[in-house]
Amino acid sequence: MKCFVAPLQGFTDDLFRRAYADIFGTPDRFFTPFIRVERGQLRVRDVRGVTSELNQGLNVVPQIIFRDTDEFDMLISRLKETGADHIDINMACPFPPQVHKGRGAGMLLRPEFLETLKGRLSELEDIKFSVKMRLGVDDSADYRHIMGIINDMQLEHVTIHPRIASQQYAGETDMNEFSRFLDSCRHPVIYNGDITEPSQIDSIAGRYPGIAGVMAGRGLIARPSLFAEWNEGAEWDEEKRATQLLKLHDALMSGALERLSGDRQILAHLQPYWEYFGRNFERRQVKALLKARTVEKYIQALGNLR
Repeated sequence: MKCFVAPLQGFTDDLFRRAYADIFGTPDRFFTPFIRVERGQLRVRDVRGVTSELNQGLNVVPQIIFRDTDEFDMLISRLKETGADHIDINMACPFPPQVHKGRGAGMLLRPEFLETLKGRLSELEDIKFSVKMRLGVDDSADYRHIMGIINDMQLEHVTIHPRIASQQYAGETDMNEFSRFLDSCRHPVIYNGDITEPSQIDSIAGRYPGIAGVMAGRGLIARPSLFAEWNEGAEWDEEKRATQLLKLHDALMSGALERLSGDRQILAHLQPYWEYFGRNFERRQVKALLKARTVEKYIQALGNLR
């Protein structure tokens, strides 16, 4: 069964991918945070993340988010120039500004556009495509109205997060509807959503033997050893998990110190990780890291975790 690293804006960049692979082993695929058109062109930092030398030896798939065929064509043209031969289409982003404009999960309510997109994909024979999607926007049955179109698309796989966009990342996943989706989808299906422990991968695989793999994002950042533990068939003790997590952090910090300038930029990159990393340490220790306003103070607080 395949193990994929989900795209998370601000977290799973090239620095993270390199550090993660070096410390925990290389997963089957990394997916980049979504790439989009902004002010008529692709954001430079997005393209840099795709072409980064840090991706060497890794299976990195760029993910795109778009509203119309003009944006789609612009994204595909630029990514082809980078040598990309597999592109993932974001139909899962739940954030209202994107959904209301018909991007991300908003695309689930646009069957006519999806028909047009289906034709576009069939014309691009030199690129493999996959889709990451949700069950719906406000109704977990929304996907049923477009399932025929999805099935007719030329796709490597479909990743499904069994929530609706209005839930964002809260509330229960709809596993009954996921089961129905799995039965109706003609493509290999990747499960994504609330995987936080290695045993859950076995549980999902046992309950749904038809799935082709799993994707983890927030759960993987909180427990970076998740896939390594599952592959080894044994859970690590808390000390080993914390030690290896801090190795990951140190690699991220080293990259940030080299790439970024000024305390504010460096801390703005590192401190958000503690929303997830912090679950492995005492709250007061994590609080000191989050309160640091200089890199020097941050490193001092970090010393208390070791």
